Amino acid sequence: ERMTTLNYLLLLPLLAAIALVFVPRNYRVVMRLAALVATFVTMLLAVKMFWQFNGATADANGYKFVCTIPWLGAESLGIACKLGVDGLNVGLILMGAIVAFAAACCSWEIQAREKEFYILLLVMTGGILGAFASLDLFFFYFFHELALVPTFLMIGVWGRGERKNYATFQITLYLSIGALIALVGLIALYLQSGANTFDIPTLTEHIRKNPLSANAQHFIFPLLLFGFGILVSLWPFHTWAPLGYGAAPTATAMLHAGVLKKFGLYGLIRIALPLLPQAAQSWLHVVAFLCLGNILYCGLVAMRQRDLNLLIGNSSVAHMGFAFLGIASLNLIGITGAVVVMIAHGFLAALTFGLSGYLYRHAGTLTLDQFGGLLRRLPFVGAALVMAMLAGCGLPGFANFIGEALVLFGAWKSFSLPTMLAAWGGLIIGAVYMLRAIRSLLHGPLPQKWDHLPDASNLWRKLPFVLLLGALLFFGLLPGSLTEKIKPSAEAMLALANGPTAKEDQMVLAPVRSPLLRPEVIKSAVETQR
Repeated sequence: ERMTTLNYLLLLPLLAAIALVFVPRNYRVVMRLAALVATFVTMLLAVKMFWQFNGATADANGYKFVCTIPWLGAESLGIACKLGVDGLNVGLILMGAIVAFAAACCSWEIQAREKEFYILLLVMTGGILGAFASLDLFFFYFFHELALVPTFLMIGVWGRGERKNYATFQITLYLSIGALIALVGLIALYLQSGANTFDIPTLTEHIRKNPLSANAQHFIFPLLLFGFGILVSLWPFHTWAPLGYGAAPTATAMLHAGVLKKFGLYGLIRIALPLLPQAAQSWLHVVAFLCLGNILYCGLVAMRQRDLNLLIGNSSVAHMGFAFLGIASLNLIGITGAVVVMIAHGFLAALTFGLSGYLYRHAGTLTLDQFGGLLRRLPFVGAALVMAMLAGCGLPGFANFIGEALVLFGAWKSFSLPTMLAAWGGLIIGAVYMLRAIRSLLHGPLPQKWDHLPDASNLWRKLPFVLLLGALLFFGLLPGSLTEKIKPSAEAMLALANGPTAKEDQMVLAPVRSPLLRPEVIKSAVETQR
């Protein structure tokens, strides 16, 4: 079958990883260069694909760049490595490719066993992109596991801190259990559907014509919800995330917290909601209740942290609550907001963990009480930290604001006033701990022991942070470039999840081209909600 951009985008990191196997260990420059070139070209291909994507020219199922890797799969079992993009995953693939290149740029801190590290980094990148691009249930799960296993190895071998081994054990245990529960749900879905195929578009069409029984849906949906939920750190199954990210190498934390963790949310939107609509609607209030645990409890825990990585890790878990809240709203504006939150948080998590890794590399600690006045000594890194933490507060102009605003408008329609007040309270909590961290790190007197700290003085050290900040600002200032791609696919998914009344319940998203949602859009949304 004809090769498309998607084939090259997926295969390039994996082929580069295979090539590195044959590179001698003392060729350190070659290994770094191979990882940088492979991820850079992958990023360019993702940008090209995102730019060219137009839902109006998609196939009958709404996908573009559809292709199959013929030598992977078992057609006799209904398994084929089929790839494709629509509005739900094109932005996620772009975000994953950009974060992968930024992570490769931040891997300069690795000084031991570099060959193995870069091989695992490239395998993780290929697995992440494959998981989001796969249109086959088997490879959807397979590529996720291909990306997940390197995470465990990288934390165990190159991790840091006294609790590295405990963090490795905990993240391995939690994520293995979550992946196993999700696998049981996917196998049950395949068996109960009777479609005899793992092809997601074919399976979706078959279930649309032959819906699963209520009993089957109520058995499968909780498996997918809690299996995927553990992978996303849904409260109260979230404790692995802050410790794991705190112990992980910088590049690993950037890739996992930024990109791979979105796999569970994507799985719920792509598979659980449209294929199990009856069960989904009965479980949505449970999801809303649990996600408030992310937003409020994890936000309060983040407020208590005195270690920067633990603060960022708990903040990351809290932000996932907004994505779950958008999914639970089950309307167009909420689902669109959830996808925007996933993409925006991917850039933000990678940026904050990249900056904290820079500080740890040069200072040897991330204890907030030991810092102060760093903005004077590190003008570039300090300014990037300020911008990252303000983005984490949901400041207008950054993509996070757009995603959270859309989620809150979507939730306003679906949930009660106490739920909305709790979500707004989470935003206030987030602003408190982010602003306190800015004060502790960057303002006040500069301790004499940090007089030696070097700023990111050359372009190479600045590049990953500039790239991630640029992406946050681009989608924050021009959110229509993202929301207009998401909208058609979200509508199609909601038509399955809500049934024939979906069109009546959906809110129309007008193109947005300013850092703030346009006033007329907000007014229309408010009137519609009323």
